[in-house]
Amino acid sequence: MLLTVTYRGLEPGDLGFLLHKHPDRVHEFELPVGRAHVFYPELDEERCTAAVMLEVDPIELVRSKRFRGDAGTLGHYVNDRPYASGSMLAVALGAVFRTAMTGRCDARPELAASPLELEVGLHAVPLRGGDDLPARLFGPLGLSVDQSASLLDGEFPEWGPSPYATIVLRGTALLGEVLRQLYVLLPVLDDAKHYWVADAEVDKLLRAGEGWLAQHPERDLISKRYLVHQREYVAAATARLGELDQGSEPADAATDSEGDSGREEANRPLNRLRADAVLAALDDVGARTVADVGCGPGALLSRLAVDPRFTRIVGTDVSPAALETAARRLDLAERSDAQRERIQLHPSSVTYQDDRIAGLDAIVLMEVVEHVEPERLDALSRSVFGLAAPAAVVLTTPNAEYNALYPTLAAGAFRHPDHRFEWTRAELAAWAGAVADRYGYRVEFRPVGEPDAVLGPPTQLALFRKEAAA
Repeated sequence: MLLTVTYRGLEPGDLGFLLHKHPDRVHEFELPVGRAHVFYPELDEERCTAAVMLEVDPIELVRSKRFRGDAGTLGHYVNDRPYASGSMLAVALGAVFRTAMTGRCDARPELAASPLELEVGLHAVPLRGGDDLPARLFGPLGLSVDQSASLLDGEFPEWGPSPYATIVLRGTALLGEVLRQLYVLLPVLDDAKHYWVADAEVDKLLRAGEGWLAQHPERDLISKRYLVHQREYVAAATARLGELDQGSEPADAATDSEGDSGREEANRPLNRLRADAVLAALDDVGARTVADVGCGPGALLSRLAVDPRFTRIVGTDVSPAALETAARRLDLAERSDAQRERIQLHPSSVTYQDDRIAGLDAIVLMEVVEHVEPERLDALSRSVFGLAAPAAVVLTTPNAEYNALYPTLAAGAFRHPDHRFEWTRAELAAWAGAVADRYGYRVEFRPVGEPDAVLGPPTQLALFRKEAAA
């Protein structure tokens, strides 16, 4: 089994610091599944590649009581475990890159906390669930997927294609998060875990899935396959993921004070409520030309696109992979020339001037501001409010006070590992008021999601309207 991770940056060799493995050495690890080797086949001024090679001992697997199999049957001895990149490779990743998966790097903390241009190569990956399964799993994470397969045996084409593929993932993402995603999704691609699943596996899934699994469109499939379809564990994971989902309220915060309509809203995903609130704000200001800045994989853009009231729609993001996912989601390749003129995607940063979004009716910053370093907020306000100067700005961000109602969120922790901060209602009001005064806007605040009587709503929305346009 072989997995490679390639990093392109100003100092490519920093990958060694991030992985806590020196590029000039070959690192060996004895694991329950065999022996893992970590080495660097490539390091130059442009890129650095780290490789993990796992040698599985099939005899030891047969002898071990930890790993699953039907003792005494031929399948217990003849199988694809020694070479297929599935759960065994995931075990190795968790062992050799344990610290890197947490996102910790004392030597290069700024890199560990920043999205990096990465390329991951996976070889002999079993695909049990259709050729589109890798795209369904990795696409929503902002990673592009290239995969190739060959015939099972070139001399016997009638045997058909091989059930194994080579997959290359590319995107701009946090290294630790990508490693955690691989840890979970390798067994999911295989739909098999070759060791006993117990209560601890639910906790492992929740830890590795923090920040991305709760909102993944294939969350149920991932949970079922990772937990080997064990109903009790799948039910437990589903309940806990529901609490973590920014689209779900904690069970102890639910209220029926507003009757059936209140319960219906409390049960709707918060990401849907958030998008509904943004669309309502755009309707209130009469926006027809809109930019979704930091659009990610295009969730809001897809809702804007189906509404003919919006005559010009622009999506921008710093991640080319996210824009590729958005383009596929919007089916831009199949749209008419007029539709492609109406809906445009551009790579861009919210902290830099971009004339392509200047002078629009509205700019949306939906769950974007908290991903920006605090010292860059002045640059954000200048580029959006000062230079682009739309008639309106719709901004949403988490309410930090509400975090206390998420029982699985540690005190002081953020809802997403890439958040640089999370504001209380007073902190948002102070920042938004200062920006509005500086650039000639007035601002109002709206709750998103069922508010707690003391801690407020899970998400807060600020609607800025330019004074001249009021």
